Order: sequence, then structure tokens, then C-alpha cells
Amino acid sequence: MLYHKTYIHASSKEWVVFIHGAGGSSSVWHKQIRDFRKEFNLLLIDLRGHGRSANSIKNLFKEKYTFQAVTRDIVEVLEHLQLPPAHIVGVSLGTILARQLAELAPERVKSMVMAGAVTRLNFTSRFLVLMGNTFKSILPYMWLYRLFAFVIMPRKNHAESRNLFVREAKRLCQKEFIRWFKLTKDINPLLNYFKEKDINIPTLYIMGDEDIMFLEPVKKIVQSHKRAFLKVIESCGHVVNVEQPEQFNQLSLQFLRNLNQPIQNSFEQ
Repeated sequence: MLYHKTYIHASSKEWVVFIHGAGGSSSVWHKQIRDFRKEFNLLLIDLRGHGRSANSIKNLFKEKYTFQAVTRDIVEVLEHLQLPPAHIVGVSLGTILARQLAELAPERVKSMVMAGAVTRLNFTSRFLVLMGNTFKSILPYMWLYRLFAFVIMPRKNHAESRNLFVREAKRLCQKEFIRWFKLTKDINPLLNYFKEKDINIPTLYIMGDEDIMFLEPVKKIVQSHKRAFLKVIESCGHVVNVEQPEQFNQLSLQFLRNLNQPIQNSFEQ
């Protein structure tokens, strides 16, 4: 089973589940724990091959990686803990897994908060994927990862997020990186499906206005999905929960609180 850690609230029955992105670990949520645990039970998960799940015996002989298989790892933890429907918070590639979770087990998802959501690959990201697939077995994976991190988070104020993900990615091995990178061939078909299929789950997208690769596609999805809302944080890049944690926490918690109110339209503007 994946490594996971829980924070139990003294009285709340509601859960928030945090899903990190590729190359990261549950440590990317360290700026959220203090604020969120005041109101909710928390579950932090390290994805297969990442963080403290990297040493799992299962990873030595794991079947081919697919988004469904990686998401079933998460479901296994939720079932083990016997969690009620939870609020799922994902960042970057973790938002794809959150959306896949809503597809595979919608009864386990009460709402979603998508930080730096990946909903479509633009020309630049498709080129990076092509280049990565071409050289993934030749170049050291950290060269490629540093390049991707710089392209996605290029500005000076993105340095903390960029360095955090590069530091966490060092825990991966070359073979594990290749397993995960092979998932990129499935991204576009999956994202196209998600774009076309609206789900009846309240979803808040929180994006940085400097997230040049992923912000515009999110704007289009929010226009067509009835229960989707968007908040854009100024002077912020891709990893909004790290770069602007106070604003991210405030927006997320306000959204979760409003779910229990009779009128749920405070995020429409």
C-alpha cells in the first residue's frame, strides 16, 4: 500500500485528501497542513515511486503504469481507511489523478480543488513530451526534469516551487522516471475525455496568472462545466499552493465551507 499519513480532527467528520504531482511527494503540502487541520481530517499520500512510497516492494515488479492503475492505488488507501466521501485536493499532474478518481469512484469524491490544473497540453508542453520520450532512455532523468521544471516555472518568484520539485524528484530512479513518463502518451486522450464529460461534483480551479502553459485551457473548461469555478492568483505561477499558500488556503477553505451552505454560488464571479 502507498505510504500515507493522517491528521485526525477532534470533532470534524469530513476529510481532505491531498494528491501531489509527478516527481513530488506529500511534502509539497506542508504549507497547507496547519490551516486545513483546524477544520478537517487530513490524508496525505505519496504516489507509487515517490516520497516514502518509493521503497515499496510492489514497485519492484509493478505492472505497466496507467492513470487507472495509479488511481487505484489511491482508492486502495481510501478503502483501507474506510473514509467517507472526501474533498480531493490535487496539484499539477495530481489534478489528473483527482479527476480520474472522480471517474473511477465518484462515490468517494465530495468535491475537488485543482491547483495548477492540467486540463490540456499546449504546443510547448506537447513538444516537451515529445522530446522527453525521445531522450528519456538516453539522458539522465534529472536533466530532463530540471528542464521541464524551468519551462513550466521559469520566473524568479517560481524558484521555491521549482527547487522543491527538483529536490523531491531526486528520490526517483531512472527506471521509475521512465515508467511515469510513459504515461504522457495517454494524457491527451484522457484530457479530451474529461473536457467533454462534465461531472456533477463541485470543483474549484485555483491557477496562477503566470501559469502560461495551463491557465487558458482551464478558463475554457470552467465556461462549459456547470459546477466548476475558477480563481486566479496574481503574480503566481504553476504551483500555487507553494508560491501563494495564504491565498490558496483561504480560497480553498472558503470553497469547502460554502459547500455546506444552501446557496453555493459565491465562486461564480
